Amino acid sequence: MELKRINDHVSVAPQISPEDMPAIKAAGFTTVINNRPDGESFDQPAAETMQAAAEAAGLTYHFIPLGRDGVSSRMVEETEAALEGSAGPVLAFCRSGTRSTTLWALSQAGKMPAQEIVSQAAHAGYDMSHLLGHLSQK
Repeated sequence: MELKRINDHVSVAPQISPEDMPAIKAAGFTTVINNRPDGESFDQPAAETMQAAAEAAGLTYHFIPLGRDGVSSRMVEETEAALEGSAGPVLAFCRSGTRSTTLWALSQAGKMPAQEIVSQAAHAGYDMSHLLGHLSQK
């Protein structure tokens, strides 16, 4: 399991497995956000399976899939609500972590300076500079 820390509250990861949930809980996370739509890959666990494993480990679970249709305002709002409603650190995942980082970045627009959002994402290994215009508008 490869976790990439964006800041004290949010980390992202490439695809995790149901068996990773106890270790995620032991690492101090309280919430898991799944940003990967079901059926992208034949070996990908279904969202239902991931939710059951997260809840069995004592984690709050959110399914906010970001697929080929792109980002919607609803996804950004749901991400913002999940982050704000979390009792502690959040782990968001997708295939590579990029979509999770994108939704985190967009959910922070207007709350943090745009350059700080881009900088935190870059520290975790994700280039969000293409979002600067969007991050500055809220």
